[in-house]
Amino acid sequence: MPEGTASASVSLDRLFELAEVLGAMMARGVAERGLTTARAGLLWALLHDGPMTQRTLAARLGVTPRNVTGLLDALQADGLVAREAHPSDRRATLVSLTEKGRTVTAALRGGRNSMAAELFGDMTATQLEAFQGGLEVVIERLRAMR
Repeated sequence: MPEGTASASVSLDRLFELAEVLGAMMARGVAERGLTTARAGLLWALLHDGPMTQRTLAARLGVTPRNVTGLLDALQADGLVAREAHPSDRRATLVSLTEKGRTVTAALRGGRNSMAAELFGDMTATQLEAFQGGLEVVIERLRAMR
């Protein structure tokens, strides 16, 4: 096996390990807040993109509208999201975070910020730029493979 191929294989193995560790940590972190990863992802989308229709939310999350309906039913029952008639499209429903939903997403963001500080706080700007640059290349290539 050529040397570059072996190094690339080791890099992919490390990415798989990273995905496994991060995935487990994320699942544990959201479970501590009474959420699933899918529900947390929906809340995160509303936090970052603001209120949106259920159809837009489904597209943003890459799931079916039926799947979003199930997630929203549970989140609404927990008081984390609200659904209301769209102001200009009577066929659409607008979804937004409630105050409780904003509190939960603030806690999620706080956990993310603490983890970022712990993982990257002592890295130099040059190290972070190189790390982020490499990740961008890998992420774009993975997206192209979908």
